[in-house]
Amino acid sequence: MPLAYIGFGSNIGDKQKYIHNAIRALSKVEGIDLQKISSLYKTDPVGYEAQAQFLNGVAAIQTCLPPLPLLHTLKNIETEVGRQHRTRWGPREIDLDVLMYGDVCLRTPQLVIPHPQMHLRGFVLVPLADIAPDVVHPVFQETISSLLSSSSFRSSCNAVEKEQKPLELGMDKKTRSST
Repeated sequence: MPLAYIGFGSNIGDKQKYIHNAIRALSKVEGIDLQKISSLYKTDPVGYEAQAQFLNGVAAIQTCLPPLPLLHTLKNIETEVGRQHRTRWGPREIDLDVLMYGDVCLRTPQLVIPHPQMHLRGFVLVPLADIAPDVVHPVFQETISSLLSSSSFRSSCNAVEKEQKPLELGMDKKTRSST
């Protein structure tokens, strides 16, 4: 089964509860095996900046679901957890994004893999580096830790700070990040 990385975030209401509920729902989906969860990070919003800070993280999963059905599964989980669609890049109860799916490069009207902006976003790279520093970005052919340490990115990463240890979902120690 391919290894995929799912970015998650929330900036409305009980952020930790929305994230916890989304990760728990993800872990119960047939065909998805939750492998690791990063620490949570408090981050400033990107795009539409007149909103509350986010809590962000990344989960590693193994899945037999192809990319588009995985995306549909994530959107269903968002709805199940309580997401209401508002302004693009605006406040949200929960957001789940496919960041990478093995070494697949895919471009459809619904989904682009790897996520086209992930290399520019500290709220993606910092938690992804927690759990997969040596994974190679399939377009840039650089490791996540290399992308994170690039000088042009470092200046845009100042707003990211470690918020807490990994979520406790009854997983054994090998499933949680070792940070």
